[in-house]
Amino acid sequence: MLVLLRLLSGGPHPRSGYLRELNMAAPRIAVAVSKPNAWSETFIAAHLERLKEVCAVLSDGHPPRKVDGVSLLLPTTLEQRLRSRWELKVQKLDEATRRRRRTVELLHARGIQVVLAEYGNMGHMLVDTCREAGVPLVTHFHGFDAHVHRLAEEYHNYRDLFAQAAALVVVSRSMEQRLLALGAPREKVHYNCYGIDVDRFHPADAAQAPPQFLAVGRFVDKKAPHLTLLAFRQVAEQLADARLVMVGGGPLWEACRQMVQALGLEDRVELCGVQPPERIAALLRGSRAFVQHSVVTAEGDSEGTPLAVLEAMASGLPVVATRHAGIADVVAHEERGLLCAERDVDAMAGHMLRLARDPQLAGAMGTRGRAYVEAHHRVEDRIAALQAILDAVAKR
Repeated sequence: MLVLLRLLSGGPHPRSGYLRELNMAAPRIAVAVSKPNAWSETFIAAHLERLKEVCAVLSDGHPPRKVDGVSLLLPTTLEQRLRSRWELKVQKLDEATRRRRRTVELLHARGIQVVLAEYGNMGHMLVDTCREAGVPLVTHFHGFDAHVHRLAEEYHNYRDLFAQAAALVVVSRSMEQRLLALGAPREKVHYNCYGIDVDRFHPADAAQAPPQFLAVGRFVDKKAPHLTLLAFRQVAEQLADARLVMVGGGPLWEACRQMVQALGLEDRVELCGVQPPERIAALLRGSRAFVQHSVVTAEGDSEGTPLAVLEAMASGLPVVATRHAGIADVVAHEERGLLCAERDVDAMAGHMLRLARDPQLAGAMGTRGRAYVEAHHRVEDRIAALQAILDAVAKR
């Protein structure tokens, strides 16, 4: 009865006595994601599939509304129904408070030793929950969450998150500098770039491919597909056999389709929409180079380290891109690809022309890119590094 009254009043939940007995070599992890279909994001899917002891997946909102796909507020026992009535009728608690209480109870009941929040805004929303539960919080930043000005202002430069979080994980050096500029403690920030399943990508010889350029990504402002098109127009004017294939969809797709028509490039540019992985792999093997003109938007939105760039390198392609975010961390200029300043369409066109005219250079850069990814960006190695961060936090 005492336990029931404690639950009804919202008092502290007694942590499971066996928690101290758990094997600290593999801490029990709860992963918090915003979307119920987080598996569609490759890097989050890798975390869910490859991290050890993922014992709960919190999802569907900020803060989460569900655990393992089931509502946190769904009462399944008489005790839970009584508690819900007490909270609604007597305490008049709002839904956010009730969800926080259920999450705290869940973390205790499952013996969770560390929470991994995917994206900074999710981490911000779980600060009070993790503090109340006494469970350390690790927040993994991915891109917009670190850079968009509006989010930083809304969350007071993540002040509460930086104070509460045990660790902050970033995927690019520019993101690292951004968090430090916002006030993150140096000792809490960990650089751990993405990894890919290198063995899924069979390296081709870019020197043997026709002068076809491939772009893969969403048609959104920060990927600036229209600037890629403007650069390619200059290439098409000088090389009759050059082609550009653009894979993906998004809000800028229709505008880009109209631009292709206006520039008279219908027979030189293919906008093939979203494609399955096997089709993308085939396009990579048949292309001379990968191209991406990423930019920082007016609201500050920026990439992390694009997985498509790493996948192109694993496929033996040189990368023509901008010196943007994590791209510059992995694509060494004149070694594994050719880089230019953001919005410098003329420079990008010149880089594309150079590789189109010099297949041996493209092949050599592609070979070095493949070797670099094999050495530094295997998904198993990057997940092991993240696991080590979580392990250290749980042990502390």
